[in-house]
Amino acid sequence: MEASHVFVEDVRDEMVANCRMARSMNVEIYSRRHETFCVIETIGCRPGIPPRSYGVDLRNRQYDCRRFQTLHYPCAHVVAACAKVNLNVEQFVNDVYILECTLRVWENEFPVLPDLFTWERNYHVAQSSRSSRN
Repeated sequence: MEASHVFVEDVRDEMVANCRMARSMNVEIYSRRHETFCVIETIGCRPGIPPRSYGVDLRNRQYDCRRFQTLHYPCAHVVAACAKVNLNVEQFVNDVYILECTLRVWENEFPVLPDLFTWERNYHVAQSSRSSRN
């Protein structure tokens, strides 16, 4: 992974792990022009069981394993596809994970909450449905 952006630590660690896992995957190019691939996991395959394969559509950011859609940073399958065609995988990491963007949140002022013991307490005891039947 290139160091053009500084990512939050957890994502940086995950990307390093994904790069390691991607080395054990085979990538078949469906269409270089449309940036679609089939990524085949080769590690952990058992005899008689076909290896798992995942479709990767970089242009539309659609991936069969669904991790990217959920986490918004590349899974190992995307890393493997990018490596196959020499694309910088960092372009697929959402800006929310760039440390500078994350730190901008703290530029805003947050209201100070009053002491918990001074909060108004509204107690409402709901009548149970059993007692209303009697």
